[in-house]
Amino acid sequence: MGFWIVAFALSLTAAGLIARALARGGGAAHDADTDVQVYRDQLSEVDRDRARGVLSDAEAERLRIEVSRRLLEADRAGRGRATVGAAPGWATGAAITACGIGLVGGAFAIYAWLGAPGYPDMPLQSRIAAAEDARQDRPSQAEAEAQAPDRSVAPSEIDPEFETLIERLRTTMDNRPDDRRGQELLAVNEARLGNFAAAARAQERVVALKGAEAGAEDYAQLAEMLVAAAGGYVSPEAESAITRALQADGQNPQARYYAGLLYAQTGRPDRAFRIWRRLLEESPGDAPWVPPIRARIDSLAQAAGVNYSAPEPRGPSAADIAAAEDMSVEDRQEMIRGMVSRLSDRLATEGGPAADWARLIGAYGVLGDTEAAAEIWAEAQDAFSGDTSGLEQIRAAAEQAGVTE
Repeated sequence: MGFWIVAFALSLTAAGLIARALARGGGAAHDADTDVQVYRDQLSEVDRDRARGVLSDAEAERLRIEVSRRLLEADRAGRGRATVGAAPGWATGAAITACGIGLVGGAFAIYAWLGAPGYPDMPLQSRIAAAEDARQDRPSQAEAEAQAPDRSVAPSEIDPEFETLIERLRTTMDNRPDDRRGQELLAVNEARLGNFAAAARAQERVVALKGAEAGAEDYAQLAEMLVAAAGGYVSPEAESAITRALQADGQNPQARYYAGLLYAQTGRPDRAFRIWRRLLEESPGDAPWVPPIRARIDSLAQAAGVNYSAPEPRGPSAADIAAAEDMSVEDRQEMIRGMVSRLSDRLATEGGPAADWARLIGAYGVLGDTEAAAEIWAEAQDAFSGDTSGLEQIRAAAEQAGVTE
């Protein structure tokens, strides 16, 4: 309540000062008339002093010239002010009323739009502390899973043969919980069926069985399954998996995406924006995390107080794809070669993430240009010699293109 009283008083004071200035606009001519009368009186006084012998003729003449000069200036100023400043009384009153309403009402309207009426002041440090408290006290994975909607595939949509195989795999894993390869298959297939909670349990077992050998991809996949099982919510358990993934590989894009999502959900849009901005600008347009980032990056930037425009997506545009549908095979191949050439030039001049290198190798493989694919693979081995995760991603594309031997 104190804020509103002070704000209202300040607004009224400002409006009053402006109204006073407007009201005095017609008083300038009156002040000028007063000056003219004063100077006329001084001329009369000079004449009286000369007649009494107080002033000599020379002194009287000099004073008359000086006072006459000031009289002319005052008269000229008064005429100009009267011409410019004079305004009807109703116009002055209307201007004062409009000014008061505009200033007081406009100030409160802007605050109602940009501010948070009814909420107490919360400095930056208090907001950060509140966000940290909310992060520490947020629900666990089990609590979130209990509230999450069922996303599993309906039994009627599952192929009977596949259902038989998955049931057999589940039974086998119950009897052989230390079978790492079996747990990996179970995690992947449970996720395919939308049974993300079961997939997360299997992936947790995979990570436990791998122990120190578990890498960034293992923990990133676990985080993704935990988030999916919780209905898109990043729980403390998922955060732990994200942290382990980033400790193993700070550039893992999957883990970086979920780290940004964590901060977006816990009141730290500044951190979320920094993580997602870099990830978006480094990622190819067809990366699975790009669409959800693009959908929220503008609002995050606004909440973080940053003026930001997302870059244009990489890769072919919707117009390119539509045009390719009507092309002949030869023309389509030529268009693809043009896109591949542009991607190659960009990587050669600007560099890029491992996903772009993998895409380039895969594209050359599709075009049948194994020589170019082999050259890119050789360059990638040098460029990503210190990035195990990135090199593995590129190696997979090189193997598919048949150029790793």
